[in-house]
Amino acid sequence: MSEHLLSLLTFLPLVGMVILLFIPRDNEPLLKSFTLIATLVVFFVSLPLAFNDAFRTSAEMQYTEFVPWINVGDFFQMNYSVGIDGISLWLVMLTTFIMPIAVLSTWTAVEKNVKGFMALLLLLETAMLGAFISLDLFLFYIFWELMLIPMYFLIGIWGGKNRIYAAVKFFIYTAVGSLLMLVAIIFVYYYAIQSGINMNGFSIDQFYLMQVPAGIQLWLFLAFAFSFAIKVPMFPLHTWLPDAHTEAPTAGSVILAAILLKMGTYGFVRFAIPLFPNALQQCMPYLATLCVIGIIYGSLVAMVQSDVKKLVAYSSVAHLGFVMLGVFALNLQGLAGGMIQMVNHGISTGALFLIVGFIYERRHTREISEFGGLAKQMPIFATIFMIITFSSVGLPGTNGFVGEFLSIMGAFESGLRWYAVVATLGVILAAVYMLWMFQRVMFGELKNPKNAELKDLNAREIIIMIPLLVFVFWIGVYPNTFFDKMNPSLEKLVDQIKGKQEVAMVHHVDTPDNLEIK
Repeated sequence: MSEHLLSLLTFLPLVGMVILLFIPRDNEPLLKSFTLIATLVVFFVSLPLAFNDAFRTSAEMQYTEFVPWINVGDFFQMNYSVGIDGISLWLVMLTTFIMPIAVLSTWTAVEKNVKGFMALLLLLETAMLGAFISLDLFLFYIFWELMLIPMYFLIGIWGGKNRIYAAVKFFIYTAVGSLLMLVAIIFVYYYAIQSGINMNGFSIDQFYLMQVPAGIQLWLFLAFAFSFAIKVPMFPLHTWLPDAHTEAPTAGSVILAAILLKMGTYGFVRFAIPLFPNALQQCMPYLATLCVIGIIYGSLVAMVQSDVKKLVAYSSVAHLGFVMLGVFALNLQGLAGGMIQMVNHGISTGALFLIVGFIYERRHTREISEFGGLAKQMPIFATIFMIITFSSVGLPGTNGFVGEFLSIMGAFESGLRWYAVVATLGVILAAVYMLWMFQRVMFGELKNPKNAELKDLNAREIIIMIPLLVFVFWIGVYPNTFFDKMNPSLEKLVDQIKGKQEVAMVHHVDTPDNLEIK
């Protein structure tokens, strides 16, 4: 079973979606219950991955599966090649963990066309898991594109009043970036073949061994980086995100923040950086500058928002700036901080969108000015909201502190010292806009008589939040549970990058005829 565990994990939601189609459209409780059960089954099937101690000692891919798929002579080969290492492990686990929570959040929030909504959630889970486990670059691209379809419809059909605008903007931005990545994938594949390398499909292991000429490498890196930067999103390619988050239904916002944005950060770590490390070095000052601008800009814009959901959306731009700054440090501290911050952001920001969803269901408004004094009316809600706010701010003892600290420290040690110093301002600004928002919503006088009638969280909503709170403190207090299984893979990645950079320094490659294999 372990030989096919990843395939089982990835395609179980798709099987669930097919079964869902045979359930009557008007039986909404059954549709939601079945979808919840399907996502819970996927989560429990994924648990052996987290408990496998092989990740602690080995940087190699685990649970690998290889099946030849498409073969058109010697010119085009594509394989179904999957596997995970310490880099992708926790992102796979985050996906299977968040999906049942997202389904539970729809219980009273989604009332129209429930069948279609649930089917799209299951299709989206298959696409996201497939992208994280793909070891064939073209297979990754297929799952990457597949993610666009369900999210586009989730925003466009079940979103807010400007949902069509937000959905189209999301689709166009991501599609343009994907097209550039596709061109780069095809170019590097045929470049390898013309250089005499016997390629077995689009295996990333074979691409890792290539030493691409500096001029070509720069353009290929930019094509990949542009695609991934849109998905992160990095400044100034972030403008689609606030609209998508604001208009998306609660479950869509949770999945978008917790998982979909990580496709961009993961793409940098898995593909763009190890394939083209020398081009990254050339672009490093510019990319680090964009990270820092994103941190400060996202924080300042979040500070002036009147819509609490849009405030959380802009906070994502700032938090993901820390992720990318750590990743671009190219050392173990920065990469570990960036990777754990991907998970932290998924937990904390996903929880914030759930909290916004809870209050929106009760008041049907997200304007901060409409609230005030809710702490007395909703003490359980206030307590959970406070913990998640501290997590988002990065209070020591919570998960947010670990990722931000390591990202900044990694950037500082790598030579990006002034960038790290300026980025620390983002920590201060995060405390300002998050605590100010919390104070205005939860304390003071009841500004609207309707607030006096609000009921505290019910049992379902508390059950939704408890797992997220557990991981806020687990990662904050003892992050080694997660670092131990990602460190070997990150150390291998750092060595791989340094090795390719050293080869490039010794053997300056400037023509296709001089292509060398490490």
